[in-house]
Amino acid sequence: MTPAPVTAPRSVRRGLAYLAFAATTWGTTGAAVEIIYRSSDFGPTALSFWRFLTGAALLLAASVVRPARKLSRTPRPIGRRVLLFAGTGVGLAVFQTAYFASVQDTGLAVGTIVTLGATPVFTAGGGRVFLGERVGHGALLAICGALTGLAILVLGNQQGVVHPGGVAMALLSAAGYAASNLLGRWTGRHSAGEDPYTLTMGSFAVGAAVVLPLAWGEGLVPHTADPGRVVLLMLYVTTVTTALAYPLYFAGAGAVRAATASVVMLIEPVGAALLAVLFLGERLTAATVIGTALMLAAIAGLAVAESRPNATD
Repeated sequence: MTPAPVTAPRSVRRGLAYLAFAATTWGTTGAAVEIIYRSSDFGPTALSFWRFLTGAALLLAASVVRPARKLSRTPRPIGRRVLLFAGTGVGLAVFQTAYFASVQDTGLAVGTIVTLGATPVFTAGGGRVFLGERVGHGALLAICGALTGLAILVLGNQQGVVHPGGVAMALLSAAGYAASNLLGRWTGRHSAGEDPYTLTMGSFAVGAAVVLPLAWGEGLVPHTADPGRVVLLMLYVTTVTTALAYPLYFAGAGAVRAATASVVMLIEPVGAALLAVLFLGERLTAATVIGTALMLAAIAGLAVAESRPNATD
């Protein structure tokens, strides 16, 4: 897919607006999930299943009225396309379910910050190991900064403030998302790239199938004293933060530079941390604030380092 020219101010402004919307809504996802946890016995795999299933169904319905796109004449290997959809679906299933489990165990602020702080580090490291991508000195410095921030956040807090199990789930979530990113890069280099809209819809369907057995055992229908609240929050998560935000994110990412997109997406962890403190009663200690600041600065630094002309995409 050819990105929109950066010389078109209207396209760039629209892309920035799309990214800002996606980041803002994704920053509210964990808060909505945390309230669902407090209002019911819903578990992380059941939440993931309904989010994937509903998101895929809504995107499929939207594709019926969506203007047809001109298909590429380049033949795509079927085996690699299957690998792309299956691998991305599994990666997203791990990413989302582990993230929801992290929020449940260690809270919204820490779970979101660790997940989003570790993802670019894992992606950069995996790109070097599996794809042979170059990691320059600036990227290495950013990775060291992110690891330092993570260490301060986890080890600098008193026992009980940050739960190791929740941090482990956040790191697993980041690994799942990084794996999806790396698979997308690999298939793109081997002529198996896919339209982001179609890839998202297919990956959601695969993700729903992957988590269904666990979700079934966990309980697909929650027990709650406030079903109206739970249903409304689930509708918000599945429609606004999934079926609407994901396509807008892909559209926005195609209109601006990768470094710009990465920096705009920092709205997500900052927004999640603010919601956690202001509305969910979570406490940010000095160690958490310092560790968070280092990790966010590292993400911005990594984005700048990877956008340089001698960096490998």
